[in-house]
Amino acid sequence: MSGGRLILGVETSCDETAVAVVRDGRQILSSSVASQIETHSPYGGVVPELAGRKHLENLVTVLQSALRKSAVKPSDLDAVAITSSPGLLGALLVGTTFAKSLSMGWSLPLIEVNHLYAHALSIFLDNRRPRFPFLALVASGGHSSLFEVLSPRELNQIGRTRDDAPGEVMDKIAKFLGLGYPGGPVIDRLAAQGDPEAIAFPRGLQRDPSFDFSFSGLKTSVVNHVLGSGAIGGRLADHQAPPLEKTALRDLAASFQEAVVDSLVSKTLRAARDRGFRTVVVSGGVAANSRLRKKMADQGRSEGIRALFPSPRLCTDNAAMIAGAAYHLLKSGEFSDYSFRPSPRMKTG
Repeated sequence: MSGGRLILGVETSCDETAVAVVRDGRQILSSSVASQIETHSPYGGVVPELAGRKHLENLVTVLQSALRKSAVKPSDLDAVAITSSPGLLGALLVGTTFAKSLSMGWSLPLIEVNHLYAHALSIFLDNRRPRFPFLALVASGGHSSLFEVLSPRELNQIGRTRDDAPGEVMDKIAKFLGLGYPGGPVIDRLAAQGDPEAIAFPRGLQRDPSFDFSFSGLKTSVVNHVLGSGAIGGRLADHQAPPLEKTALRDLAASFQEAVVDSLVSKTLRAARDRGFRTVVVSGGVAANSRLRKKMADQGRSEGIRALFPSPRLCTDNAAMIAGAAYHLLKSGEFSDYSFRPSPRMKTG
């Protein structure tokens, strides 16, 4: 196949087994994803050991699907890219071992990619071209991070969650309320029918001068509101909400979601104002939330700040964003040897 540089991306940082082929960091030729929702639903969240096992089961099939859909042969490729951090260590080990094997077997350069950087740059896969520098919020089940994106290869983290991530809290509250897994989509649907001002839940760290986030206090407040003050002693997993009347459940979901969204919007736009950014890119799984998309866009517009969101299919974990981010490393010749180890924490070097 002629024309452009082709990168095969592999993503296994959490519970999505994904492989994609991307041309020149922008054009998605294929993006195959095997979901593990059915595997983890009975537990109300991701079980790391099960995630690693499912990646082992799924990777070859997902790879074959991506190559078939793209009509690309291994000999057409210019590099193999893999998520190396952050994520679940077992899941990352499965993916990096697989990618190293492909690189060796196909005699292709290997490129390790930071999962959060890839989310921050995923907007370019939608043929959107924000000018550098811009501010990026990555909000998901495992992360809430703010980055100054100076160039495709220069990202500076200026804010992060100090405890739970927004998607994680949504999953935990959804499990507590008996709404199923994943929690984000069902809370989004319920909240659309409720009153976001019905319950005054706290917004964490709003008076803190940093650009960090906190959602654990909100989680506790929701449970105490339902069960009674001080009822959350011990682990949240040990508690279950009693059945709630439909209107009460919708108002609770709307008020809880509004608190999450307010925290993300207010901190992000304050960071944009303070650091002089006129464009904010919001990505990660939580970026698919309809209320976050509307509020960030509306409030940003009122302050002269443009908010951009990738399409929903690029918000959740996918391998196209890994291949897209790797393109810039390929151009600069930044390849990895086979000695690197994946890291569950933020890895910048």
